Amino acid sequence: MNTILELSTALRKRQLSPVELTRECLKRIERLNPALNAFILITAELALQQAQRAEDEIAIGKWRGPLHGIPVGLKDLIDTAGIPSTAASELYKHRIPMQSAEVVERLEAAGAVLIGKQNLHEFAYGGSSMISCFGEVHNAWNVEHISGGSSGGSASAIAAGLGYAAIGTDTAGSIREPSSLCGVVGLKPTFDLVSVRGVIPLSKSLDHVGPITRTVADAAIVLRAIAQKPGGEHPLTESSQGSAPSTVSVKIGVPREYFYDDLDPEVDGAVGDALHVLEKLGGAVREIRLDVSTDRTLQSAEAFAFHAESVRKTPELYQPETVRRILSGANIRPEQYERARADLEQSRRAIAKIFESVDVIVTPATPLPAPAISELKQNPKQLRPREIVLLRNTRPFNVWGIPAISVPCGFTKAGLPIGLQIAAAAGRDDLVLAVAHAYEQATDSHKRRPPV
Repeated sequence: MNTILELSTALRKRQLSPVELTRECLKRIERLNPALNAFILITAELALQQAQRAEDEIAIGKWRGPLHGIPVGLKDLIDTAGIPSTAASELYKHRIPMQSAEVVERLEAAGAVLIGKQNLHEFAYGGSSMISCFGEVHNAWNVEHISGGSSGGSASAIAAGLGYAAIGTDTAGSIREPSSLCGVVGLKPTFDLVSVRGVIPLSKSLDHVGPITRTVADAAIVLRAIAQKPGGEHPLTESSQGSAPSTVSVKIGVPREYFYDDLDPEVDGAVGDALHVLEKLGGAVREIRLDVSTDRTLQSAEAFAFHAESVRKTPELYQPETVRRILSGANIRPEQYERARADLEQSRRAIAKIFESVDVIVTPATPLPAPAISELKQNPKQLRPREIVLLRNTRPFNVWGIPAISVPCGFTKAGLPIGLQIAAAAGRDDLVLAVAHAYEQATDSHKRRPPV
């Protein structure tokens, strides 16, 4: 499968047709989606119309940039005008927005081709994508395992080659965790770098929107297109492969406490190897300590505030587990919420000081590889505890609001992907991309393809 960088060059030179590219992508979705359940809706007619428009524009020299004519999917939490936007819930199963989300408008302006809306954990309130009125998402590397969540359909789709980029959302790790479990690249940008207007909220204080792609350079291309303020620019977005940085002259902070606790042995080994690679590239590794809050007051309160009326009137239109999670915020008092907001702002100021002594922070993206679906179905009470473990290492970066990426760094003996998380100070999305790209180019994990 080609990268966006490679495809965009061929499309611009008219060596490849956007219509042909889109048709091939739709054929692949038709063939593989029944096993993966990654897409809720396939917008084939619209996609072919947009692809034809891209082809016509490119033919007359109206080049919109490297996403022009590229098939892209959207997590079905993101509003699309005239197209159902369901949040994987019976409550919104027939909801058709009048206006598209800002991120969709930006993709359209860049000439991207919308191939469909992707499955997710209902209302993004979970890390497994097993709770959905459309059924659970399956991992492209092994369909017996979860894809992660809540952007599980998006990550599994990119892993399987069902599109070249996807847009996900991330409140506690919902881009990076499924990307780690599915062996793809997932970027959570700096808080508010990408607009959340038109995205169904989970927690307005913690929600982020970002890309899921095959490579770091492709993530940079998408970020440049969707960013609403300075911070999306990066040399990797140029429409050429370029040369990989031979060195990474950065100070790397490794927070052993908390982030490296109780790791699956194979995850531990892969991340250890990744740190050695970064050192060989010129990185200076030092151990640091980070204060991590595990309080969930903000997320619980804000999720309940959004859903309170619907849960009261039509609880039967939600999955029972989603109702349980929403109701966990029902008794949070206003003063508790205000204190949690103040704590959030304080934590964002405090993390900025860490970057006075290090340039980036490196951790495992998830402490363990993707669990088996059967295991979680047989032990439903273990679903939420297992999700919390899977999201343990990603969630703090939402609290801090700083950019973080998951890149493939290895595989278990059973062939399940392992992800490496790299983070930097707020606004330094460019540094996250540069370090991740250098690591990626020095290793081979991103070149492997799932058996599908």
